[in-house]
Amino acid sequence: MTPTQNSCRAGLAGRWRVWLAAGVLAVAGSGAIAQTAASAPQAPATPAAAAAADANNPATHPVQPFAGIASENIFNVPKRDIAAEAQSQQARTKEQPGNNAPFWREVNSDQAHYSSLPAKEAGVLIQRTGQKWRLFRNGVITVWGGWLVILVPAAILAFFAWRGMIPLREPRTGRLIERFTPAERVVHWTMAISFVILAISGIVMLFGKHFLLPVMGHTLFGWLTYLLKNLHNVAGPVFTLAIIVAFVIFVRDNLPSRDDIRWITSLGGLISGKHVPSHRFNAGEKLWFWGGLVVFGLILSATGWVLDMIVPGMDYYRGTMQIANVIHGIAAVLMIAMACGHIYMGTIGMEGAYRAMRDGWVDEAWAKEHHELWYDDIKAGKIPVQRSATPDAAAGRPGRRSPGEA
Repeated sequence: MTPTQNSCRAGLAGRWRVWLAAGVLAVAGSGAIAQTAASAPQAPATPAAAAAADANNPATHPVQPFAGIASENIFNVPKRDIAAEAQSQQARTKEQPGNNAPFWREVNSDQAHYSSLPAKEAGVLIQRTGQKWRLFRNGVITVWGGWLVILVPAAILAFFAWRGMIPLREPRTGRLIERFTPAERVVHWTMAISFVILAISGIVMLFGKHFLLPVMGHTLFGWLTYLLKNLHNVAGPVFTLAIIVAFVIFVRDNLPSRDDIRWITSLGGLISGKHVPSHRFNAGEKLWFWGGLVVFGLILSATGWVLDMIVPGMDYYRGTMQIANVIHGIAAVLMIAMACGHIYMGTIGMEGAYRAMRDGWVDEAWAKEHHELWYDDIKAGKIPVQRSATPDAAAGRPGRRSPGEA
């Protein structure tokens, strides 16, 4: 090997030794630096950063179902510091100039702002509780009320198919007793006819879009509801006045008594068929009088007058109208359900009951069988057989007879 080749090989070997030493030193230096950085004390995190990190940790704060849904009371609208929120919004517009969410939250906050319009609630552009009212009306009242209006008549028809009309056990005597005077019948039929108008129109307005609108179409259904709404508004005050007069006329004979307990416990003999004595009105009729006419009737009248906006000196705010509408709908559905039982017993449920209100007279056999205590008072002279001077009564002639009626 030549001297030149030996000198080249010696130079290459020296260079490899230098590169290897430099690499070892670099690795050792980086390890020492990393160890020094790891052993050096860390700067403590700020409390806000630590809280934010903990809040985003799924191990300590798991996601809750429906966490983003806020539930609010329709009667509770908390007051807010509008001035402070306005200042905060001004600062936010500089940091987030394209974020309009705070503006719309402010519009949809139920808070009254300035408006030059003369309306009472013109400062509230969007009433948030109106959506809650709509959901409750179309949900709870419409769904549950609709099922109640369907199931109660269905149960009554099933009972009629099983029991049939309750006939008289004893033959008719031909001797009549005046059960209702002409004035009492006029008040009753005024109340009954106005109630039927209110019930039918109310059912169409509340449930009609589910069973009439698909059949009739929007135009015809719109005209029908427009007509029924006006009839509803006219019949409402008539119904109220009829209830008040009926209360004055019939309250004396509808006062509770000890005999009502026996009637209620045996359900008036409706299931067993056994005779249960009662006065002029039995416990079932008294429950309808106090529960249906007095309680639900007055609730419907009061809320209806509010919805018609005919109560003098009252401020008709949107929230007031919505609450009145909810109460009105619930009371109407319950009263319609109770009225189905009353109408059934007064028509096809009991022989002779319809004629009592149509003509005002009943046979002695009917009075003794269904209202024995009232019949005993008549025979004892405590109650007159005739309480009005009608031509038929004065001549001692019975009124009209219908097939199957006493």
